[in-house]
Amino acid sequence: MNSIEIRELTREYDGIRAVDHLTFDVLPGRVTGFLGPNGAGKSTTMRLLLGLDRPTSGTATIGGRRYTGFTDPLHRVGALLDPQSIHGGRTARDHLRFLAATNRIPMRRVEEVLEQAGIASAARRRVKKFSLGMRQRLGIAAALLGDPGVVLLDEPTNGLDPEGIIWIRELMRSLAAEGRTVLVSSHLMSETAALADHLVVLGRGKLLADTAMEEFIAARSTPRVRVRTSDPARLRAALAREGFELVSADGGRWTVEGIQAEQVGAMAAREGVPVLELSDERASLEQAYLDLTAGHAQFAATH
Repeated sequence: MNSIEIRELTREYDGIRAVDHLTFDVLPGRVTGFLGPNGAGKSTTMRLLLGLDRPTSGTATIGGRRYTGFTDPLHRVGALLDPQSIHGGRTARDHLRFLAATNRIPMRRVEEVLEQAGIASAARRRVKKFSLGMRQRLGIAAALLGDPGVVLLDEPTNGLDPEGIIWIRELMRSLAAEGRTVLVSSHLMSETAALADHLVVLGRGKLLADTAMEEFIAARSTPRVRVRTSDPARLRAALAREGFELVSADGGRWTVEGIQAEQVGAMAAREGVPVLELSDERASLEQAYLDLTAGHAQFAATH
């Protein structure tokens, strides 16, 4: 089983809890977005999961086992935490060959992941000459080297151009579709909204949300309808009789709070009011996220 299990995970540094009794699961077959303000504990949680740090209490396991207990870790878990940590004097190919040799991975995988990451043409270049985006691609290639069932990526789109961002989005979705467990930490709400099926949100080391993307947004959205009509007076009167208010918006459109487009459409049809445009509106992931985490940011600008 490739699931990630976090149970009552706590890590203290000098009396300050970076991670505070976290409990959640990351399941196979979907992309889980890992969100939270700076200092929320996302990177610490990943480090604890990978055995790079030790918990004060609680457990972080993969399929019921600690990462440090695996004899073939790269076959089980692929991770990108810090692309800048790659030795700059090695070529991209040599970096991957070293990892393959020390983890009993067939050398053919080196060429496969270089192609998959789109950096095969730069395989002989030294890493110190790589741009941030190329280092990201190399780090992702290394994460995929052992064909792992679990993939952890911390800010994978940093430094990537638009083509690279589309590539990582499609890659994460394809890995999840193959039944792998994919956990992606990011500050880019638009990218998380485009690739994640599920969300785990932290704030000051505590779990704030563990839910499906659609449910997360719906729970923080007030139903609102945008409508355009050639007879707003009649529509306003019809809505008022049901306790709703038609409010002027931009571009000759109107909005109605607390109602669904289907209800407005049925009401307009019943009253014979012509409708030129009708749609439901909802909060974006960014709006929903900011609403949830407003009181949990470690650093915030004043206005």
